[in-house]
Amino acid sequence: MVLNPPPNPDQPIILGFDPGRHKCGLAAMGVDRTLHYHQVIAADEVVATIQQLQKQLPISIVVMGDQTTAKTWKQKLSDDLPDPLRVVLVDERYSSLEARDRYWKMYPPKGLYRLIPQGMRTPPRSLDDIVAILLIERYLERLVASA
Repeated sequence: MVLNPPPNPDQPIILGFDPGRHKCGLAAMGVDRTLHYHQVIAADEVVATIQQLQKQLPISIVVMGDQTTAKTWKQKLSDDLPDPLRVVLVDERYSSLEARDRYWKMYPPKGLYRLIPQGMRTPPRSLDDIVAILLIERYLERLVASA
């Protein structure tokens, strides 16, 4: 688990959660859009991982995708977390496509792989954590738009 502690421990941290049946994406980002953590984990490790993150970061809210298993996960988090967090659902349509583009911006291809057009490249790993990052950004954009 790679964790970058916030420089200002009083700044609230938003936890992004891309729920799934077998694997899930988690990301922690400050309101200043500084990324502190992102990882793809097994679905059965989600509650324990969130509990660990709560001990290390001042998480104020969970932003979760509204598709697939959202209702089930929202209830599970409410039931299983000793310190339940407020959960906000965010539209996650097209986030997987957007995550592919973001992946190549975060991890530019190297060597001959650079010569392959981006649309033909397949990321070498699951992108659920990057989807979680995008969900946080969508939530923050919605906040700014409504202000």
